[in-house]
Amino acid sequence: MSRLHRPKAGFWIRLWVALLYPIDSLLFRIRWRDLDRVPAPDEGGVIIAVNHVSPVDTILMARAVWQSGRVPRFMIKAGVFSWPIVGRMMRGSGQIPVYRGTADATQSLREAVTALERGEAVVIYPEGTTTKDPAGWPMQAKTGIARLVLLAPDIPVVPMGQWGAHQMGGFSLRRLGRRRVSQLSVGQPLDLSRHRGKEGSQTTLREITDEIMSAVRDEVAALRGEPAPSEFFKPTRSYVDKR
Repeated sequence: MSRLHRPKAGFWIRLWVALLYPIDSLLFRIRWRDLDRVPAPDEGGVIIAVNHVSPVDTILMARAVWQSGRVPRFMIKAGVFSWPIVGRMMRGSGQIPVYRGTADATQSLREAVTALERGEAVVIYPEGTTTKDPAGWPMQAKTGIARLVLLAPDIPVVPMGQWGAHQMGGFSLRRLGRRRVSQLSVGQPLDLSRHRGKEGSQTTLREITDEIMSAVRDEVAALRGEPAPSEFFKPTRSYVDKR
């Protein structure tokens, strides 16, 4: 279900909404559930963790978060911000660039914490890129989301599992009108406040990250109607974004 009210937003967010709603409706049949599990705006900041199955699924997740009653602030790879027009829209709408695998990633975390302190909804793909798991399951995530949790331990984390956007493939005129089903399941918010004050050791970071991704994976398993693998696929390639 969706909340009946519309979030308060500025020009750039409204422009995104006006552009993406028709695109989503043209390309996908949307089947989403439990959007009301996303805390309402008057409940403060929230971290939304979602698996990444396709380069195009961000337009669907943006709509889902908007329909939950929140304005999405995506942590998204920095290269997108250099694109003509789209980059300007990203900056204008307050999205957060992430320089993966670099020292500048710390700045991204600071920006995310500031947004959370303002009571905003920060959306993160913990895997850092589309999943490389051969069967499409969420793969082992980077620990950036755990670092964010340690910086904002009292902020709830909402796990979201999605499935279906990857079936569309690339854009082409032949695919117009052949809509794919996009499914989304929202889990109960995770309270990770017990980690308040902990040092960011690799053990702690991995524990937090895997707890979040296990919750995300459970939602994906519910959508797929099959048991999830017991271990996360480990990608062999690292991704680095340069300024």
